[in-house]
Formats: sequence, C-alpha cells, structure tokens
Amino acid sequence: MFLSRILTLYISRQFMISVVAMLAGLTGLVSLFDFLELLRRAASRPDASFTLIIKMALLRMPWAILEILPFAILLGGIWAFWRLSRSSELVVARAAGLSAWQFLGGPVLCAFALGLFAIGAVSPVSAMLFARAEALEQIYIDAGGGPLALNGGQLWLRQADGSVDDRGIAIIHARGVMMHNGVLTTGEMSIFRLGPTDKMLDRIEAQGATLVPGNWSLANARALVPGKPATTLGPMMLPTDLNISRIQQSFAAPDALSFWQLPGFIHVLARAGFSTVGHRLRFQALLALPLLCATMSLVAAGFSMQSSRRGGIARMIGGGVAAGFALFMISKVAEQFGQSGALPVILAAWAPAAAGLMLALSLLLHLEDG
Repeated sequence: MFLSRILTLYISRQFMISVVAMLAGLTGLVSLFDFLELLRRAASRPDASFTLIIKMALLRMPWAILEILPFAILLGGIWAFWRLSRSSELVVARAAGLSAWQFLGGPVLCAFALGLFAIGAVSPVSAMLFARAEALEQIYIDAGGGPLALNGGQLWLRQADGSVDDRGIAIIHARGVMMHNGVLTTGEMSIFRLGPTDKMLDRIEAQGATLVPGNWSLANARALVPGKPATTLGPMMLPTDLNISRIQQSFAAPDALSFWQLPGFIHVLARAGFSTVGHRLRFQALLALPLLCATMSLVAAGFSMQSSRRGGIARMIGGGVAAGFALFMISKVAEQFGQSGALPVILAAWAPAAAGLMLALSLLLHLEDG
C-alpha cells in the first residue's frame, strides 16, 4: 500500500509536469496564430495599432487555455506515460504486482482537478478578458455597433442614426424587453442621439416601443433638447438597421460569460423570450469539462503504456493522437447539432466525453486484463 501511494504520487507529478509544459506550448502556438489572424484583419484599420493587437491576443489567451486544456492533457499524458514506459518504470511497477488501475488513479484525479479548476477559477478570468478583447475588436477592427448588454430585462443598444447625420449614433436604453410571437416590444425607452463628434444632440423618451421592419415604432414620444423645453412628438418612427436576429446574435457571447454567470444570463434570456440554446450548450460543456479531462488522461494511458520492447510504440502514440483528434471533432460536430436543435443540449455536451470514456476503459481493460 505504501509503495502504491509513493508510485502514484510520482506518476502524478510526472503527469502534471508534462501536461503543464504541453499546455504552455499549445497555448503559445494557438495565441501566435490568433495574433497573426488579428494582424491580418487589422491591416486595413489605421486605428488598430500593433500594440493593441498584441493586447487583444494576450486578452484572449486564458480563453485559449480553456479551449485546449483537454487536448493538452491528452498530449501531455501520452508524453508522460511514454517516457515512463520507455524507462521501464511502469514495467517494473507492474512486475511488482501493481495493477495499472492502482497507479492511474492519481493522474486521473489530477486531470479531473484541472477541469474543476478551469471551470471554477480560469473561466471567470477567461470570460472577463475575452469580453474586453471582443469589445476592442468590435471598436477597432469590426467597427460595428450592436447591443451592449442585456441585464434583468433591460437592453442597451447602439445603432447608426441616419435621421441626424450619416455618422450619427443613437444609444438606446429599453426596459421591460419582451419577445412574443416573433415581435420584440419594450417598456419605457430612452434614446440618446449623438453627433459625429459624440456631442449629445437630444434625448427621446417613449412610453413603449415595438421593433418593426426598418423602424422602431415609438409610443407617446417626446424630445428633450439641452437648454430647451420638452417637445411632445406622439407616435413616431425611428429608422433602424437592426432586426431580432441581429440583436440576438450580438448579445453577450457564451464565451464572454463565466461558468458562474451563465445560469443567471440564461434565465434573463428565457424570461425575455429569446433562444438560450447557445448559452445552455456552453454551460453544459463547461460542466462536462472535468469528465472530459479525466477521459483524456485515460485515453493517453491506454495508448502509451505499452512496453517499448514489444514494438509498435509509434503506432500506439499515433493512434492516441488520432483518437483525441477524433474525439475533438466529434465534440464540435455534436456542438453544431446542439446549436441547430437536432440534438438535446445535454446530449450534445456530454456524449463526446462519455464516448471517450467508454473507449478508454475498453482499451485499458484489453491491455490490462487481456
């Protein structure tokens, strides 16, 4: 028992060192490609400086860590178990009567703990920095307006205001946002109209509004101009290029919300009548992340613990990488099916991890017990 505990701690330490090193390397590689893509998109944007692009790439780095963690565990685990097999340490341990199930408990628990740490601690940091990166990208690269926030049934929007100037901006704050039978209605609405220099021109207050094709239909509107008395406008139309689809797509992206924020935001979206599929899928995928990480550690063990004297190591390691890549592709395909509604959200999020776990357990049972 004492020997088993020491061996488990030793293998766990080797496993963690390899995983952290692999995670650092993959994060650097992904961030480099992300930086190059941002640099390409910003080539025609004079306001997007080189320093700003570097800042945006760094802000997206925690998000990259969260996305590639399972694959880093797979590759790091394969590297660690292969080194232990090549040095005959695992061979000696198994010759001493220790089963693979005994010393694999440590690495599996470490991988599961990494998944828990990722959703509990890394996810909030990732969401906060990703949201800042997306805001900078929208301002300096995409140069487009759109919804700023949806919180507690209150909606903030920014749109072009062609009724004032081709470069004018209208900032809209609506309360009591609801959607029923495909029609978006609001309660009290405030519209702040700004000129090209961001100078406030006037403010329009309406008791209610409805989004119709090409316009906001305002009820009982009145205009407030600085230094002048309020002017009653009555019913009026405010031109807009927004529609329900564009508004919904511009809500806070699931990646910009942490594991702890998602349930509340899902509740707000559902109460307002909007689709919550994307956000529920993200929440379930984060819930399944610890299981996926533990599964990847078992897959790594199953494909790399064969003795080097038996040959075929390169084929086994290649098979492990291929299995991990296939599992990654299956998860993305299931995610797309979940987004389209063809699969239930829970099945789309949990099925890849469960399938990988069955694969890993069957392979280990075959190698260990024949």
